[in-house]
Amino acid sequence: MARTSDRKNQILQTLAQMLEGPAAEKITTAALAKQLDVSEAALYRHFSGKAQMFEGLIDFIEQTLFALINKITSEEKSGLRQCESIIGVLLGFAQKNRGMTRVLIGDALVNEDEKLQIRINQLHERLEATLRQALRFAMGANEVAADADAAAEANLIMSFVTGRWHQFAKSGFKRDPAENWGRQWKQLMEGVLA
Repeated sequence: MARTSDRKNQILQTLAQMLEGPAAEKITTAALAKQLDVSEAALYRHFSGKAQMFEGLIDFIEQTLFALINKITSEEKSGLRQCESIIGVLLGFAQKNRGMTRVLIGDALVNEDEKLQIRINQLHERLEATLRQALRFAMGANEVAADADAAAEANLIMSFVTGRWHQFAKSGFKRDPAENWGRQWKQLMEGVLA
């Protein structure tokens, strides 16, 4: 059983590494099998198809991000600092996981099963809901203006994050998603704190 799990992880890691290429090429199972030096049939012993492989990557993204976010929200008492830390996690995840960034922005999912894009959209909605909750927590603690619109601000922040992910991927991973983050956080929060 452990060998099967190890092989599945190896396949997913290789797929993620292939997605790190600066050229946004469609990855075929034939190319993946060649990279792993196995037959395509060997891939299908572990996954029913490429869609299931991408689902494995999305599972990894969700588990990693929400484990970190849950730690932040349980340990950090300031809603505003929760927000800042969550954004830092989202930008840092992209820095460390280039191939996963292409999954997060849907770039790697073009021409794949549409359910995968729906799942990524749901992940974005969950992230935005988490930011909204942190902002509401900040409002309740008088850290931000009482009349702030948590939904609008969370949407603005999530738009900022996805924009940084896009810049990073579309620049061939040359534009650091966290570049100028400290200054930009202050600018994003000016309207909320007013």
